[in-house]
Amino acid sequence: MQSNTTPLPNPGAAHAVVVGGGTMGADVAVVLTRAQCRTTIVEPDAARAAGLPARVAENLRAIGREGNAGRLAVAAGLDDVDWSGVDLVIECIPERLDIKQALFAELERRARPDAILASNSSSFPISAIGRGLGTGARMLGLHFFMPAHLVPLVEVVMGESSDESRADALIAFMRRCGSVPVKVRQDLPGFLANRLQHALSREAFDLIDRGIASPEDVDAAVRFGFGFRFLAAGPVMQRDHAGIDVHAAAGATMYPTFCNADHPARCLAERARDGRHGMKAGAGFYEWTPETIAAERARYDRLLCAGLDLIAPELPEIQP
Repeated sequence: MQSNTTPLPNPGAAHAVVVGGGTMGADVAVVLTRAQCRTTIVEPDAARAAGLPARVAENLRAIGREGNAGRLAVAAGLDDVDWSGVDLVIECIPERLDIKQALFAELERRARPDAILASNSSSFPISAIGRGLGTGARMLGLHFFMPAHLVPLVEVVMGESSDESRADALIAFMRRCGSVPVKVRQDLPGFLANRLQHALSREAFDLIDRGIASPEDVDAAVRFGFGFRFLAAGPVMQRDHAGIDVHAAAGATMYPTFCNADHPARCLAERARDGRHGMKAGAGFYEWTPETIAAERARYDRLLCAGLDLIAPELPEIQP
């Protein structure tokens, strides 16, 4: 759909509400407040809510924006928000369709008619979340990647009823917040980035299942091989660098041998079944202790920050 819609105000003049103060919601709040956007996190759990200001302030301090911490407020519930001034709502609640649908029905009733209602869901299309509601034109997916304040990409996903002018307004707003937004014109499963990621993962885990490579060697092949180049150029640009004719010939040879399974690999399914869910369970493909988890997360964040420094000249400038 197309229409003429008033663009979102600059972040410094806007009020955004993040519903859900978990890991993702807190980091999304950092993305907003780093651009001086007035941000309210709605979090009913009293203990979690109490820790949100310190967490957001710590992450703002890490990126040199500690002076913006005063732009954050925390509310215990939807009733505690002054909805008359809210320009953007971002839902970051648990991945259950029924509770997301119930929340959006409430948001539709409470928010101004021109406010954009967005969902950070990675599992459910915005068309399903907003099904049956009367203002689907202003409902969009806004999918961040963990950790949201360190990974620049955010997907702006259009559903069946989404107004493209509102998607464009949200893209412009997120760019002013310093993010790299991409427009996904159909809310198919996995949107854009996760579809690409899972296509790679399907082949990777199939190679592990077949005993062709170990988990450690798969990780090394991606990180220190072609994945290393992705910081400089994506797969489309890489084809222009290397020669489209070369890659077309290579694809003709390799594609018939690729995994085309319609179900997760055995090595994934077995670990999911056995409770080996990764760091949170103490074991996945690797073994974890509290000490090794802390060290790995620190290493991971350190490298992400170093990567951000490298690509900083290519990132949108924050415009409060």
